[in-house]
Amino acid sequence: MTVRLVRTVDIASIAFTAGFDSVYIDMEHSSFPLEAAGQICLACNHLGVTPLVRVPGPDSAFIARVLDSGAMGIIVPDVQSAGEARAAVSAVKHAPLGTRSLAGAAPQLNYRTLPPDRVVQELDQASMVVVMVESRAGLDAVEEIAAVEGIDIVLVGANDLSVELGIAGQMDHPQIDAAFMRVIAACRAGGKTVGLGGLGGWPDLIRSYVALGAGYVSTGNDISFLAAAATQKRHLFD
Repeated sequence: MTVRLVRTVDIASIAFTAGFDSVYIDMEHSSFPLEAAGQICLACNHLGVTPLVRVPGPDSAFIARVLDSGAMGIIVPDVQSAGEARAAVSAVKHAPLGTRSLAGAAPQLNYRTLPPDRVVQELDQASMVVVMVESRAGLDAVEEIAAVEGIDIVLVGANDLSVELGIAGQMDHPQIDAAFMRVIAACRAGGKTVGLGGLGGWPDLIRSYVALGAGYVSTGNDISFLAAAATQKRHLFD
């Protein structure tokens, strides 16, 4: 479940009640403030709903602040090379795999005071790195991207990819299918999880790609869920 609209911790409880495993707070395509994102992350952690945050780009300083606010993982948009994927890992993980600064007591650990080596171990084990492939360049480099140590999920951004391919919104187009199949093969070879983005309105396609090995599905955002439910309810009285 993508969170773009709701700024309060209520959305964590809604996601939990609806049965979502994870939410991701979209700080790329919204005016979401960091303070609100951190509060929602904390609420999600207490409910067992994994909070991820999509950052605007690969800014390591901003990524560090998002993680220090309680996120359990980062989604980096439009990754186009193995080098950019390694930079994402470096921003999320501590040494020796990365360069993240040790902030001390962490909200993910309920602010317990633990030995630094244990903090590093627990945070690095728990903090996910999700990279988005949503361009021709990213798709051309997906085999190298999926081979990068520390990457957990390669998430296909089908909306932006379809726009770049000149087939905006045509998620059943053969080019989109070929792109998904290439990412699935690359992730199988690299031992990574395939993520599906942009297919929330195409449940049959989601089922088919999950059957082929995809393991993470972005189903839609709070704005679209609210609008769809409101529209459905309104039409009951036409």
